[in-house]
Amino acid sequence: MATVSPVSSTTTSTSSDALPGSTRVPQKVLGRDDFMKLLAVQFQMQDPMKPMEDTAFIAQTAQFTALEQSTTMANELTQLRTDQQRVVANSYLGHKVTVDLGDGKSASGDVTAIDNSGTAPRLVVGDKSFSLSAVLRVEPSVVSAPMSASQSGAKY
Repeated sequence: MATVSPVSSTTTSTSSDALPGSTRVPQKVLGRDDFMKLLAVQFQMQDPMKPMEDTAFIAQTAQFTALEQSTTMANELTQLRTDQQRVVANSYLGHKVTVDLGDGKSASGDVTAIDNSGTAPRLVVGDKSFSLSAVLRVEPSVVSAPMSASQSGAKY
């Protein structure tokens, strides 16, 4: 059985390590590029007489594949959320909404358009636009009775 010797490391930081007035913000999540860099360094640093075992390589490849699939799924969920917000916004067209203006105030009006120029759709009420999260209430607009043939001047 092989013995493992303990590893200790001490690091000291001097003022020359960082720029004056700057703080280091650690990255909390390793991404795809980080994984590939670590794998490349591992290949470079391995002992040629003791190459990486097949099972370890397969496990790391599987982890990379899972990371890729998770990234793809997150991107697709983001797109799905955006599409769903557009559907909801479009369903408000022609409806009367009450929106939160902040400070306990609200306003009501008919949704006349949807503004899709930003990252999320916004409801246009009068001359202002509001996010979907500002909507407090949705009501159907007042529907007028259809005109009869005699009122519209059409002849059947």
